[in-house]
Amino acid sequence: MRWEYQILTALILDLLIGDPRWFPHPVKFMGGIASRLEEPFRRLIGSPRIAGLATAITVVLVAVLATLGFIHGAGWVHPIAKDVAATLVIYMAIAAKDLAGHSMNVYRALKSGDLPEARQRVSWMVGRDTERLDESGVIRATVESIAENSVDGVIAPLFYAVLGGPVGAMVYKAVNTLDSTFGYKNERYAEFGWASARMDDLANFIPARMTVPLIAMAAAFLRFRPADSLRVCLRDGRKHSSPNAGLSESAFAGALGIQLGGPLFRRGSLVKMPLLGEPVSGLDRSHIRKANALMFVTLVLASILFMGMRMLTSHLLS
Repeated sequence: MRWEYQILTALILDLLIGDPRWFPHPVKFMGGIASRLEEPFRRLIGSPRIAGLATAITVVLVAVLATLGFIHGAGWVHPIAKDVAATLVIYMAIAAKDLAGHSMNVYRALKSGDLPEARQRVSWMVGRDTERLDESGVIRATVESIAENSVDGVIAPLFYAVLGGPVGAMVYKAVNTLDSTFGYKNERYAEFGWASARMDDLANFIPARMTVPLIAMAAAFLRFRPADSLRVCLRDGRKHSSPNAGLSESAFAGALGIQLGGPLFRRGSLVKMPLLGEPVSGLDRSHIRKANALMFVTLVLASILFMGMRMLTSHLLS
C-alpha cells in the first residue's frame, strides 16, 4: 500500500475512534524509556548537556528500531499485515480527535456550570496551575492548548508522515515526547533538557510556519477572521518564548477575534507571558468549539496540501 493510502486511512481512524485508553500508545513507551535512561546517563556522563543529548539520541534510535521492527515483523506474517502495522503507527502519531475530545470535556463542564470540573479537565491539557482559574482563564488555557497542539499533535505528525512514512511520524513523536519529558527551564533540566528542547524547536520549525497560512485559509472557510489571523500572527507570533508555539496561538487568536496569553502560574510561580491578539470579543465557551472547528479544517487543508505535494513529487520523479 502506498504511503498516501496509509496516511489517509490513519487520518480516518483517528477521526473515527481517536486513541482508546486501553490501547498501548507508543508515546507512553517512549516517555518511560526516556525517564529510565536519565539517571544512568547522568551517572555515566559528567556533563548534563551531553548526557541529555545522549539520552535524546538513544530514545530516537529506539523509536526508529522499534517502528521498523514492528512493521517488518508484521510483514513476515503477511504483506497486508505490514500495511496494517504501518497505518497503525501513523494513526497513533496523530491526535486530532483526542485533542478535540479533551477540550470538549472542558466545554461541557463549563456549560453545566461546574467550574471545578472544568479546571480539573483543563489541567490535563496544560502545564500551568489551574486551581484558581476563573471561567475566562479556563477558556483561554483550553484555546491555547488547541492552538499549540494543532501543530504538535496534528499537523507536524502528518507532515513527517508524508515526508518519511511511519518512521518519520514516530521519530517526530519521539522528539516531541523528549521535549515534554525534559524540556523544562528549571534547575534540573536547564542543561540536561537542552538538546530535547532544541530538537523539538527544530522539528516544529517548518510545520509551524506552514500551518499559519492554513489556519488563515481555514478561518476563511469558517467565516471567521482570516486577515486578522495573518496580521496578528505577523505582529505577535514572535513575542512568545517558543519560536513555534506563538505562531499558531497568535493565528488562532486573530482568527477568533480574542486575546490569548498573559500572566499565568506554574507550580506556584508567576510567569509573565506575552499577550497575543486583540479582545475584539470577550472569551466565552463557544470559542472552544470554534477553535476545534478551526483545528479540524486546518487538518483537512494540510492533508490536501501535503498529500498533493507528495503525489506530485512522486509523479515528477517517476
